[in-house]
Amino acid sequence: MKLRKIISAWIALWLAGFCWISCNQQAKHPADTTTSGTIHISVDISYEPLMDSEIKVFETQHPQAHIIASYKPEADCFKDLLNDSARLIIVTRDLNEQEQAYFRSIHEPIVSKILAWDAIAVIVNPANPDTNMTVDELAKITTGDYHGKPIQLVFDEQNSSTVRFIIDSINHGKPLPAYAMAAHGPSEVVDYVASTPNAIGMIGVSWISDPYDSLGLSFLKKVRVVGLKTANETRYFKPYQYYIALKSYPLTRAFYFILREPYYGLGTGFVNFLASDKGQLIIAKYRLFPALMNIVFRDATIQ
Repeated sequence: MKLRKIISAWIALWLAGFCWISCNQQAKHPADTTTSGTIHISVDISYEPLMDSEIKVFETQHPQAHIIASYKPEADCFKDLLNDSARLIIVTRDLNEQEQAYFRSIHEPIVSKILAWDAIAVIVNPANPDTNMTVDELAKITTGDYHGKPIQLVFDEQNSSTVRFIIDSINHGKPLPAYAMAAHGPSEVVDYVASTPNAIGMIGVSWISDPYDSLGLSFLKKVRVVGLKTANETRYFKPYQYYIALKSYPLTRAFYFILREPYYGLGTGFVNFLASDKGQLIIAKYRLFPALMNIVFRDATIQ
């Protein structure tokens, strides 16, 4: 009986040691690499068409890689990063001081970088004759100081990056007016504006650009895109890539990745792809201006 108890104790001890070694080996050897495995990422809903294309091409190149993207408001993307439910997020702002301090306090390595320059497009119904406005006029609309004909202001989501940008950069902290509403995603903004004569929509430019137009000059025919200018400009600009690159278009913003990955895993592999020539060309196709490509503008004469 004593011998049996001793043997049982040794077996239990051996199993505990085996489990400890296995767990440490798994910790040292993660389940994913830069070109294989499965990860979950969170992406600002503004970039759904673009990121769907990026992921499709990346997974075609690396059949053992599986990137599961959740498209959601930007505020929710940062929540996912902070609670470690997504190791990679694609958003329109960098970490703020409080978020940076949190990652320093837990000694967690984190990397962020601008991938491209994006823009918010202002869209109206095709029947609307007003297709140019100043930034001051836009600010009156987005703060509630507008007193003209009735309008309906529509955004993609309540906590979206578009809402944050307008409140921070155009309203200077003032809340949106009572006639502002949130749709259920960018595609619903387009549909609502297309069917509502007095609607004014705010949406990421990739949602209303035609990716099959090689010249990059076509927007969706179901809505009209408003030209904007600041008080210092003499002409109106629409969110074409050239004007986004030069920051001539007033509602230009950055497009970031933020990666929380303590080893060279699939998140690293995917952001390296986004920063590569092929990843940047896909970004250009969706009318954002790639930040990591050497692009030279030259004057041309049309004869």
